[in-house]
Amino acid sequence: MTFEKIKAYCNSLTKYSRLVTREVSIGNVALGGNNPIRIQSMTTTDTMNTIATVEQSIRMINAGCEYVRITAPSLKEAENLRSIKEELRKRGYNTPLIADIHFTPNAAELAARIVEKVRINPGNYVDKKKFQTIEYTDTEYQEELERIRERFSPLVMICKEYGTAMRIGTNHGSLSDRIMSRYGDTPLGMVESALEFLRICEDENYYNVVLSMKASNTQIMVQAYRLLIAKMHEEKMNYPLHLGVTEAGDGDDGRIKSAIGIGTLLEDGIGDTIRVSLTEEPEFEIPVAISLASRYKQRTLHKAIPEIETLPKDSFNYGRRESFEAAGIGGTTVPKVFADFSSEEKINYDDLKEVGYNYDPITDKWNIADTACDLLYLGSNNLSFDSPTSLNLVYDFVKWNSLDDKLKGFPYFDSLEKYLTSSSKSFVLNFVSVTNAVSHLLSAISKDKTVVLIVTTNNLHGMADQRRVFFELIKQQIKNPVILKRSYSNNEEETRLYASTDFGALLIDGLGDGVWLESNCSKSFINRTLFGILQACRTRISKTEYISCPSCGRTLFDLVEVTSRIRKRTEHLKGVKIAIMGCIVNGPGEMADADYGYVGSGVGKITLYRGKEVVKRSIGSENALDELISLIKLDGNWAEPKN
Repeated sequence: MTFEKIKAYCNSLTKYSRLVTREVSIGNVALGGNNPIRIQSMTTTDTMNTIATVEQSIRMINAGCEYVRITAPSLKEAENLRSIKEELRKRGYNTPLIADIHFTPNAAELAARIVEKVRINPGNYVDKKKFQTIEYTDTEYQEELERIRERFSPLVMICKEYGTAMRIGTNHGSLSDRIMSRYGDTPLGMVESALEFLRICEDENYYNVVLSMKASNTQIMVQAYRLLIAKMHEEKMNYPLHLGVTEAGDGDDGRIKSAIGIGTLLEDGIGDTIRVSLTEEPEFEIPVAISLASRYKQRTLHKAIPEIETLPKDSFNYGRRESFEAAGIGGTTVPKVFADFSSEEKINYDDLKEVGYNYDPITDKWNIADTACDLLYLGSNNLSFDSPTSLNLVYDFVKWNSLDDKLKGFPYFDSLEKYLTSSSKSFVLNFVSVTNAVSHLLSAISKDKTVVLIVTTNNLHGMADQRRVFFELIKQQIKNPVILKRSYSNNEEETRLYASTDFGALLIDGLGDGVWLESNCSKSFINRTLFGILQACRTRISKTEYISCPSCGRTLFDLVEVTSRIRKRTEHLKGVKIAIMGCIVNGPGEMADADYGYVGSGVGKITLYRGKEVVKRSIGSENALDELISLIKLDGNWAEPKN
């Protein structure tokens, strides 16, 4: 693959710059072009409740929201957008409004006459979604496209007449039967779903369009956006991009997953507007989105990174970098987690509780959590007790070299030069720090099966700097395992978001055999964050995963409260994925990765799914959680929680 191919989805993989896109007018706040990354969110109120929607919109705007999206599932909600807009304008707020449409073309056509932008989902808008596999001939497929053109063109013409912008927003889980039958459940299917509608827009000379490729799976999301950009370049298009991870969830997990998906793309200069979809009040989403976007205001000032002449890895499909296994690190093993205790004056038994190890003095045994770290970096410190046998100790070389029993730990060398010139090394495992992407010394350790590289960076564009090291290793066919190490002096919120971006952007491309986070934050926070990142990247599953949609005006129950109740009863089910959806539009179509679905199907009514299959319909909400647990037990996926 040549460097020209790299440019297919970003300007450069080493020099930060924003991808240049077409400017789109959305009311008085333009998007794309040379404009800053815009922030948006979505109301959770009933759209028919004008005052509640207006007041929530104002809270969002005051928090920094630049576009307010409001659901309009039918004509009556679309008509009430007029009252909402008038009340906001009367109160002095001119923020552009976006109507969110799924199944109702007539609502979209009405909303386009009222608000500044409409969002449609091509998988639901005038297309079929019955989870059927249909074999189309080319002629039949073209006939379906003509049917879509006939139904979709009126909206395009209205948007063109009224100066209304449009977002064509593909969702991974709600691809139409037609797209699924031809392209499968793939990033390519997501891209083609949007491009089919976009080509109709262009045929009508309508270009005020924004695109998005949302998914709850961060790998699929990133691949879809990259592929979309490459496809647009082939067709001489440059439409702006809205970024978001759909159904990210709540709390730490929602923030981590959002940062991985959105941040990975922002790192390569991709993205013109973002929405962080949390199962929380929308005003809580805004600070997270602002924190993610603000990080790139000065990014062009980073130190130069050697350019890439050829790309040694496919950026459009996941593939883990090939490495050999060194004492349980690398190869096909899951990525390992470091805990850093080098700054502690004294380490007690209780200190290890923070990283997953709980000592019981009565039985003289260690209880080990699913999220227990794998390696403990002690620096020059001592450990006054015997560590768990599953926990590997790592010392600075000088300290390790002074140990009477060198089998009780492994050495850390702070440079490749020091390792190569050292007369004393572990015959099992040596950790060697590397920062230089083009070091001629790298080849000297390529045959050394005891060396695990610790790749660090102090570059402002650190992810790209570390990625450059991986490309050099692949180019030179050096297969030593690599631990990613990053240091942050930020508060917890920023550390969580930045680490998720920096580690996640590499891990979802298959780069990295372990993670090491250096921070002033608590040990438990660091450990929890690292395992959360690995889970969100789908590289190491250590807990239950919740695919929980953000609330909106369509929601039929309190998502925040219900998600909390389900989490309390099921969070011990390692590896089980549960989707919690407020309504059917975010039901089977949008929980493609879930094992089980808990979906609002009416006021006080819940429908349960196994994958995309309905198992029980219209269960009373008071019994629905017990019924969900019974279903999990029936499938043999239940385990009793540990005391």
